[in-house]
Order: sequence, then C-alpha cells, then structure tokens
Amino acid sequence: MKRPRPHWRTRPETPADIPSVRAIDLAAFDTPLEADLVDALREDPAWIDGLNLVATDPQDRPVAHALLTRCHIGTTPALCLAPVAVLPEHQRTGAGTAAVTAALRAAAELAEAYVTVLGDPAYYPRFGFTRASAHGIGLPVDVPDDALMALSLDPDRPLPRGTIHYAPPFGI
Repeated sequence: MKRPRPHWRTRPETPADIPSVRAIDLAAFDTPLEADLVDALREDPAWIDGLNLVATDPQDRPVAHALLTRCHIGTTPALCLAPVAVLPEHQRTGAGTAAVTAALRAAAELAEAYVTVLGDPAYYPRFGFTRASAHGIGLPVDVPDDALMALSLDPDRPLPRGTIHYAPPFGI
C-alpha cells in the first residue's frame, strides 16, 4: 500500500531560511561544490527577488527549494532553473515538484516569458519543458541533447532562438 503524499506548502525563501537551504543543498547534492554553486547563484546579481521558492513541512521548515536566475537566449532575457534540491528523506514525495511549480508560477506572475533548464529529461517535461534544440536554442558547450530544455510561460510568445548565456557562477 502506498503511503499518502504530503501536501507541500510553498513560499518565497527568506533570509532566515538560508541555513536550512544550505543544509538541503549539502544533503541533496553529491559534493559540496554543487551546493556552493547554488549558493553562488543566490548571491549573484543574476538572482531575482521572489524567484527562490521553498517547499515547507507542517512546521514551516524548508525541505526543498527551486531557484530561478537570470540568463539570456541570445540577447533575449530569460530565466534559468538552477539545480533543484530536496532533503533526501523527502525525495519522491512531491516536495521538489511543488517548489518548481511555485517558482514557475511566480515567474509567470512577474511577466517572465522564458525558462531554460539543464537537467534530468525524465523530470522536467512534466512542467512543460521541451528539448531546447527543437527551438534552435543551444549552449556554447556540448551537453546531451535531451538534457537542455526550454519552456515558454506565455503561449503567445514562441521561444527565441540562440545560444544561452548563463550567470557567471554556472561557468558557462
């Protein structure tokens, strides 16, 4: 018998959440360098207030987070979904999905039109992401074709073509 999935609350990250988010990153990622990357994106000028969302447990403690940061597709402003992190004991419970959904909803409310992600091709299509190469979007480095995905948050605005330029902490 499957255990019921919790209903996760989501909200923007606050300064008080920073230690919890760091603990999530250190627990979720294979190396501290990966956690450091997410911290660098949070401090970078590419960070946009209100687009770092956390999923919380019933005591309002963060268990997952998703961060959208500025990038460009060619010269067109877009957002990049940074690595999503979930505490290991809450993985596969919908916490990560809740954080991503809340981040995309917040981006749409800010009238952002485009989001890219370099990630697991089995995870992100559920949010509407499709292969970026099908839209003429690429990176200046080689990555697996099905790992780079893009999404238009506005159905009336097709995805632009071009090379993605990420925030400096990504190193691309």
